Amino acid sequence: MLAAVFLILPGLARAEIGPGDLTLTVTPERNGNADPFSREMVLLRIRGVYRQPILLEEVIQPSLANFSWTQLGRDTWSKTRLPDGQVAIAFDRVVAIFPHHPGDFTLDPFLHRLTVNDGGIRKVVDVPSPPVQLSVANWTKPVGGPDAKEPWWLPAREVTITDSWSPDPETVKIGESTRRIVTLEAHGMVAEGLPPRPVMRTRGILTFAGPVTRETIITPTGPIARATYQWDVRPAIAEVIPLDAIVIPWFDTVSRTLREAEIPARQIGGGLPDREEDAKPVTPASPLVVMAAALAAFGFGLALIGFGAPTRPRPRLDRATRRALAQAAAAGDAAAFRTRLTPALQGTPDLARAWRADPAIAAGLGALDGAVYGRGPATALDLPDLARRLARPVPAPARRRANHGRLADLDGRS
Repeated sequence: MLAAVFLILPGLARAEIGPGDLTLTVTPERNGNADPFSREMVLLRIRGVYRQPILLEEVIQPSLANFSWTQLGRDTWSKTRLPDGQVAIAFDRVVAIFPHHPGDFTLDPFLHRLTVNDGGIRKVVDVPSPPVQLSVANWTKPVGGPDAKEPWWLPAREVTITDSWSPDPETVKIGESTRRIVTLEAHGMVAEGLPPRPVMRTRGILTFAGPVTRETIITPTGPIARATYQWDVRPAIAEVIPLDAIVIPWFDTVSRTLREAEIPARQIGGGLPDREEDAKPVTPASPLVVMAAALAAFGFGLALIGFGAPTRPRPRLDRATRRALAQAAAAGDAAAFRTRLTPALQGTPDLARAWRADPAIAAGLGALDGAVYGRGPATALDLPDLARRLARPVPAPARRRANHGRLADLDGRS
């Protein structure tokens, strides 16, 4: 497209065109100064330096066969000072290209068609850039790569993942649902290169996949690809359901290494069941209700006199520890599981005593110590099952009867 720029510098209006007055170069910017792989972004920095005043201009781009491409932002015009001290006009354009397959390629010249003032005469001049040699490397590592079906090939400078739920999945019960939205961003890619929606499946939940939205954000340093994945999740069982993390491999184009991004593990249910009554607003009681409660309390006091104290509450792990154990179990992290369990084993003797008396829990604790500390024979460790068992209340400890005989000499009894 032609553009009227009318960039006239002082002292150049009547100058004649000389050798080197109009130059155009194309410089490929390779990630890590290495040959790119297929579908990896390469930036082409196109720069023109012109001593003559420019009246009109048009960039004619080559076909770029074997490459996909996108222009990053608008062309820029500025003034620049040359080594000899003279002031010239600078033209800059950035194009991102993505090779389709390996090989040695020659990028044909870009052409800048300029209308200049040559000694007071308008003249059209074509300024070509030198051809550019670009090699695209073959993937030689045993795993991954552009041609592998699994995992998805994701070459990028940076990959970020955000994970949001509404409402919090730990508060959801049977018959209710929560919406999960995961946003994946990759710097140095276009949206079409992002992977399809990950598979989120585990025992005890129903998932309903929502639409996938993709967009490409153009920045001066390259495109940013963004994909948003959505699910509606509903628990089907009345248990704490661990949801495993989802790993997304990607190729770091800066360090030239394979890396992993992770959609974090979560748990469904088991969040606030023991506090939901506390969360309800307190309503004032009527006088009749107060009187009835007083009579009931009087009768309950008589019952205590006649029949003894009520049943003692059943010990149970606090909610924060139950949640931490479920998350460590979902992540398969035995060391973190043992670290969060240690305070309960040491600080709540009633729980520790009841767990050791339960054969299934005792076997699970032995397998846990074997996995973490290498104690005893190696046995199968099922962290999710152990977390569920430890989260349950244990039988209340039996009340010890006082031994009055030892105090007889002190209280005057015989």
